[in-house]
Amino acid sequence: MRWGIAGYGWVARDHMAPGIAAAGGTIAAVADPSPAARDRASAAGIAAYDSVEAMIAAGGCDIVYVAAPNDAHLAPVRTAAAAGMPVLCEKPIAASLADAEAMAAAVGSTLYGTAFDQRHHPAHRAIAEAIAAGEIGRPVAVRIVYACWVDPLWSPDGAAHDNWRVDPARAGGGAVIDLALHGLDLAERLLHEPITALLIQLQRRIHAYSADDGGVLAGRTASGVLFQSHVAYNCAEVLPRRRLEVLGEHGLIVATDTMGQTAGGSVVRRCARSGAETPIAFDTGRSPFAAQAAAFMAAVRGGAHDFSMPRDIALMRVFDAAYQEAILCL
Repeated sequence: MRWGIAGYGWVARDHMAPGIAAAGGTIAAVADPSPAARDRASAAGIAAYDSVEAMIAAGGCDIVYVAAPNDAHLAPVRTAAAAGMPVLCEKPIAASLADAEAMAAAVGSTLYGTAFDQRHHPAHRAIAEAIAAGEIGRPVAVRIVYACWVDPLWSPDGAAHDNWRVDPARAGGGAVIDLALHGLDLAERLLHEPITALLIQLQRRIHAYSADDGGVLAGRTASGVLFQSHVAYNCAEVLPRRRLEVLGEHGLIVATDTMGQTAGGSVVRRCARSGAETPIAFDTGRSPFAAQAAAFMAAVRGGAHDFSMPRDIALMRVFDAAYQEAILCL
């Protein structure tokens, strides 16, 4: 299948594009207002346009993937949906709840997915299967640490970089809106139920920018499973910073270094009775982006899928209510 990418930045270029290729898709075109981004696409042999409208009008795309800054999601999603083209949009849905609601209204019956790549990580799929099979009994709590180092001059490759993720006007916030929604969505997918209550505490502790550089979240699902998460832009990357735990009445599942853009990591299950640890096998060679691209293409072909704008917008509403309250205390 042929993909058109709206916003050819770091994530699209270095992670999603290789993921699409690994899943058997092709990058047919790129739309980006930045001449430098278009030049990079052209150098890779990809047709480049300065607008999504021009890219779609040129034909040759079956799917649109939106990876523009968060405040620029609405227009390309609306354009793709109006053309009846399936659209996969990076998380968060938008920088503001108002834009997210407008996107939900615009999508209509068009196939839409929010690019929560962590739900597709092979390790996390294996964890979901283990939970569903009853291997740790009834779930009690989900605990996540997902952190990294993003200073004001951060760049993925040392070159000049538009670091919009630390600009609240463009990103909708900072570390928390960027990283925490991955964990919230993942918890819902692992447990097959929504998070219905959420509290957030923010910090602006280390970096000299106006966005939050860290936060903790606490919540619960509809049935009473507890959720806890620490996310940060102020954690050195040589430190332990990516961990997922699911506690159940009969055991504990621990995933180390699976939260993130790359393949690999490890998962073990510890028995509550004996303390014995058993590895949980998964495909360590497949990135979450490759798995995500494969899942979305299967959905476009009419296969079963778990992409849902109604569910994603419901999570965004819960998150936004807690986040807006937290901002008042920052």
